[in-house]
Amino acid sequence: MRSREYDLEFRDQAARIRTWGIGLLVLAGLLWGWCAYLLTTEYTIETRTGFEKECAARLFTDRGTANEGVYAGDYCADERDWPEALVVLGLSIPVALVGTALFTTGSVSRRMSGHAQAMRELDRLAERRAKESGQPQG
Repeated sequence: MRSREYDLEFRDQAARIRTWGIGLLVLAGLLWGWCAYLLTTEYTIETRTGFEKECAARLFTDRGTANEGVYAGDYCADERDWPEALVVLGLSIPVALVGTALFTTGSVSRRMSGHAQAMRELDRLAERRAKESGQPQG
């Protein structure tokens, strides 16, 4: 019965790999959410004089803080910029790829193990039927 123990261990390992894949996909989703948050929410900053200034969301501005803010001396232009959001998005890509690969590997391994077990059971049933039909009836 060693093969059964090996098969169970194989399935446990496949489940762990799949769980790691799910975890990495969740992390990638959180990074995408953070990127969306950075691009779509308004924010406030404190100016040099101590006052707070409301800044428009980066994604929804037609001009001003997102494009010409640096040239106009706008405080918002330096606070939340495109490269920060793009770095977050860029970091999420390899995390999502590795998560997808691990999830797929774990899922396929479990399915193949289940298929192999079902095939062994079918072979046992076929052998049993062959033995029963081959016996003389008395």
